[in-house]
Amino acid sequence: MAKVKSIGVREFRNNASTYLSGSETIAVNRHGKVIGFYIPLERDEDEVRRAVAQLGAAVGQVLEETGMTEEELARVFDLRRPMPE
Repeated sequence: MAKVKSIGVREFRNNASTYLSGSETIAVNRHGKVIGFYIPLERDEDEVRRAVAQLGAAVGQVLEETGMTEEELARVFDLRRPMPE
């Protein structure tokens, strides 16, 4: 059984992109107590490519059907802005 790496919340936050792209299981601690785990999933790279291609096709279809620009569509998904009514 593989050993689980244990790190603090601040370490996880500051290096999240490294941990999230890795393959190591991580126990996240706050004040010495485990508050959660990051358990990476094995991913099928062909499935990822297919999903990205499908997303690209869907975005293209939305742009074509609505006449929106990419910038306008991106603004719709900007969570910092209030939702349009």
